[in-house]
Amino acid sequence: MSFRVKALGLLLVLLTLAGCANTNRVTTTVITPLEQPDAIANESLLLDLAVLPFDPGLENIKADDTTVSPTVRSAEAQYLPNQLAETIQKTAAWGAVRQVPSRNTVVDVYVAGKIVESTGETLTLKIDVSDASNRHWYSKTYTETVGSYAYDQQNRTQQDPFQGLFNRIANDLLEYRQQLPPQQITNLRAVSNLRFAKDFSPEAFSNHITEAPDGQLQITRLPAANDPILQRIQRIRERDYLFIDTMQEHYDTFSRQMDTPYQEWRAASYDEMVAVQELKRQSRTRTIGGIAAVIGGIIASGSNSGSGRAAGAVAIGTGAMMVKSGLSKRGELKIHEDALTEMAQSLEAEVAPQVIQLEDRTITLTGNVEAQYQQWKTLLREIYQAERGGI
Repeated sequence: MSFRVKALGLLLVLLTLAGCANTNRVTTTVITPLEQPDAIANESLLLDLAVLPFDPGLENIKADDTTVSPTVRSAEAQYLPNQLAETIQKTAAWGAVRQVPSRNTVVDVYVAGKIVESTGETLTLKIDVSDASNRHWYSKTYTETVGSYAYDQQNRTQQDPFQGLFNRIANDLLEYRQQLPPQQITNLRAVSNLRFAKDFSPEAFSNHITEAPDGQLQITRLPAANDPILQRIQRIRERDYLFIDTMQEHYDTFSRQMDTPYQEWRAASYDEMVAVQELKRQSRTRTIGGIAAVIGGIIASGSNSGSGRAAGAVAIGTGAMMVKSGLSKRGELKIHEDALTEMAQSLEAEVAPQVIQLEDRTITLTGNVEAQYQQWKTLLREIYQAERGGI
């Protein structure tokens, strides 16, 4: 096979690749509505739900990926759970829905998540749901890609660009919850109460629940409703609920403070991602087109006619300029990627110390939210032991 034939074949391949660079993105245009329960549930059948901080998924970020900032991801790992908790609460299908620092907070149902991808254009979350009995409900990955409409000023003030994704998570939770028989819900609430009681008085409640070989907790016997130890612990749990509500205020405040800069970052990130993709397309098209022109020029240079050789020389020169332009576009692309990283540095969270006023002393809780909650649980145990010793 002659060089000219091989060159023609390569030229056709390059032109085909250049045409493929114009692939359009598919975006979501219909937002999934938030569903409501079929009927109002009895208050005794409402399960309390906790949304845990998300795993930021930093281990999956490639070292050379400059479009993802660990700073933003860490902030998102606190912000996104708050948005999800707020959405779940709006379904009116649950008891208290709170964002909590860890599973050390005993509630009926836990929602954990991991950020798989988060840009201004695409959000992908892996969600895992389990309950206080260690029973795994389900795992599911949700993804949504939005277009420029999501960042119109009017839409940005009305709802989150990815509200449809949060709605789908809440709807799946509701669907699963509605399939649970009332007796299973009652048992789950009892397990939750006994787990909390066992933390404070293991000698009194260790024999009330047992762990099966698969790790699930099962009730062996229930304490009497008028059990004085249980009543004392229930009062302790009411104090715990109040502190959890205080933590929720922190999460809510953090989300409110983060909302404006974060949504602006999302919008700018979307614009940058679109610019990046367009620059990649242009760079690829110009580079491939330039190489194709060079090859075409070489083929023409082999022509027997003088005009053909002259045209070939022009084509080679033009192709070289196109390749140079493509490389220049890649330099411009790097500027946009650096801009993404720079914008991400402003999102940080701080937790203020909390002062707890007791009858005989003042306690200051410091550190992050989880550290403060651990200090609070220690304080609750001290209060429980002091009240128990007084009886």
